[in-house]
Amino acid sequence: MQRLRARLLLPLLALAALVGATGPAAAPDASEDRRPNVVIILADDVALMDFGAYGGEARTPNIDALAGRGALFTQYRASPLCSPSRAMLLTGMDAHLTGVATIPEVLPAEQKGQPGYRMALEPGVLTLADRLRAAGYRTVMAGKWHMGEEPGEMPQAHGFDRSFALAASGADNWDDRSYMPYYKDAPWFEDGVETSLPEDFYSSRFIVDTAITYLAETDPEKPFFAYLPFQAVHIPVQAPQEFIDRYKGRYDVGWEALRKERHQRAQTLGLIPEGTPLAALPPDFRPWNSLSAEDRALYAARMEVNAAMLEAMDFHLGRLIQHLKAKGEYDNTIFIVSSDNGPEPSRGDDNATLSLFHWLTGYDIGAETIGGPGHWGFIGPEWAAAAATPGAWFKFYATEGGIRVPLIVAGPGIVPQRITSPAMVTDVTPTVLDWLKVDPAASAGKPMTGRSLLPVLSGAAESAYGPDEARAVEVSGNSALYLGDYKITRSVPPVGDGQWRLYNLARDPGETTDLSASEPAMMQRMLAEYAAYAKRVGVLPMPEGYDSMKQVTRNVGARLLSNYPWLYGVLGGIVIALGVAIALVLRALRRRRRAT
Repeated sequence: MQRLRARLLLPLLALAALVGATGPAAAPDASEDRRPNVVIILADDVALMDFGAYGGEARTPNIDALAGRGALFTQYRASPLCSPSRAMLLTGMDAHLTGVATIPEVLPAEQKGQPGYRMALEPGVLTLADRLRAAGYRTVMAGKWHMGEEPGEMPQAHGFDRSFALAASGADNWDDRSYMPYYKDAPWFEDGVETSLPEDFYSSRFIVDTAITYLAETDPEKPFFAYLPFQAVHIPVQAPQEFIDRYKGRYDVGWEALRKERHQRAQTLGLIPEGTPLAALPPDFRPWNSLSAEDRALYAARMEVNAAMLEAMDFHLGRLIQHLKAKGEYDNTIFIVSSDNGPEPSRGDDNATLSLFHWLTGYDIGAETIGGPGHWGFIGPEWAAAAATPGAWFKFYATEGGIRVPLIVAGPGIVPQRITSPAMVTDVTPTVLDWLKVDPAASAGKPMTGRSLLPVLSGAAESAYGPDEARAVEVSGNSALYLGDYKITRSVPPVGDGQWRLYNLARDPGETTDLSASEPAMMQRMLAEYAAYAKRVGVLPMPEGYDSMKQVTRNVGARLLSNYPWLYGVLGGIVIALGVAIALVLRALRRRRRAT
């Protein structure tokens, strides 16, 4: 109990300091001779409360230190899936306007190749790297890209001087291999040329090492933009043993207890109002005590690895920070830390296609190899829902647990503060450009849709959005629109039912009480706002009966057979064998009838 109190005290003190910072910030300095560097750290599938500064269990001292000297946002939203969020983050545009409206794994045939759904950045879409390179910055990245699989769609074609990029939605963290049957290999590219990984590889360490190397190889006279999209904590969840050992027993209490812990902590930290109801549970949530003792131990261990992977990411981020301090660059660097969406609910033990892939590739999901090379780690939907608290549900869905994520901004001229006004993932690029005095009109790219948060950061404005201005996101039918304190949301099958619901987030941030029947006028107003948004950005309707999990199964199954063509022969043999067996049974039955 004393250890838990000590862990909770740190973020409480940090947030108390932020709340106490009531004076306006000085205007950030971006004079020509002292233009700040920019570092964007993007975690993968990290929930709002996963970092220590937001009350999480994982030790993230370096991220917490950035939060303690900068701005901690509490009402920031991304999209519910990785690629659309990354496209919006780097371009300042709604995902449908970038060409990356969803991810290939869930894309139905009816949308393939359509404008906004080409799964790569389209002509005229400029990234932050494009704009900053034109303004005299050197630009580097290392980590997950996932906005196009062809060499010409890689980062070097979108403004990055140097890049080591993963084209897929994820990959192994220890080895140079794929993590799911949609990909036969782990498609890593260096400067647009497909390459392989070093033998001594761990993703978080490698990403930081590569970024440091690229900074050393580029012109030191220029300021830099470094984009580090980490693999932590995307499936497969893997971490060095020394980090895992620090969380032994922490999650033995189970997911219901963690939900209650985080819900109470969220109230204590002011992330939600006191007395608000606990977030709604997704369907088919398994009670912790319904698991066997062996399965409870295994699932607790999986969550230990999840926390360890976060700490390992933070540890290696700390190495980058120390490098910048040693070079005298730290104080003149803008740091932005966020996540692409909420926690991942997928399981690795309930899918025949995935089990076949594990058999083909030698992956293990048991306790013996947990966290290490060859282990396919996951936390599953129950832990994901617990981690997403105080929000409802998790990644894939535009519920609060899927899109309300952390955002930390620190840099020259920013005083410690806590920002409760709304912010969207599309606001990051406009904010950086405004901070650096880079005019977006100086580049012949398509216009951005996001807002600069600089007036909020400097204290010149309370919000970047007016009370009557709507904000919306949509990915593969999972949709949300915000207007003042209200939100409408729609979730598609298999977890959702495709129906719109209305919530007042000021009173009900866990989305427990649907107000659509009791406040029909507000519901109709917001539906009209959503229809206007969908028309404006080019949202395509989902096919009749669309189910995201069934679509994933179809897409993955097709790619699996393409990646392993010899399976056609195996499956053909199985079909022939079944046909012969059925014929023999029918023949035996006919003989029996004649005999009687």
